[in-house]
Amino acid sequence: MTERKPPGVNFESWIDKQIREAEERGDFAALPGRGKPLPEDPGAAYDELWWVKRKLAREGMGALSPTLALRKEAEDVLAAAAEAPSETMARRLVTELNAKITEALRTPPPGPPLGLRPFDVDEVARDWRERHGD
Repeated sequence: MTERKPPGVNFESWIDKQIREAEERGDFAALPGRGKPLPEDPGAAYDELWWVKRKLAREGMGALSPTLALRKEAEDVLAAAAEAPSETMARRLVTELNAKITEALRTPPPGPPLGLRPFDVDEVARDWRERHGD
């Protein structure tokens, strides 16, 4: 007479057996997060793309497309120009930014449309003078 399992009793699949045996052998003991903290900030929220971001940082690449990165740079440069120590510095910052924008308009990089035009350097300088009382 063969022994039959009662209804509702689960059986161990081949995959489950392989995993269980590997755990028993300690094959997973050295994996990150298994008894050891992950190198990131343990208090930070979980990010599913943590490994992609780390790889991009290691490779010296940004997570933003070139057009989005240039838009962000434009925001930062305009803020820096407004707070620049001199009008000459403000003009230089905007002139350098305009060169990058012009190049991106000539040969559009991959990603969403740039949506920027070169900024009016004289207008930025005028705003700088008004802001600093010159």
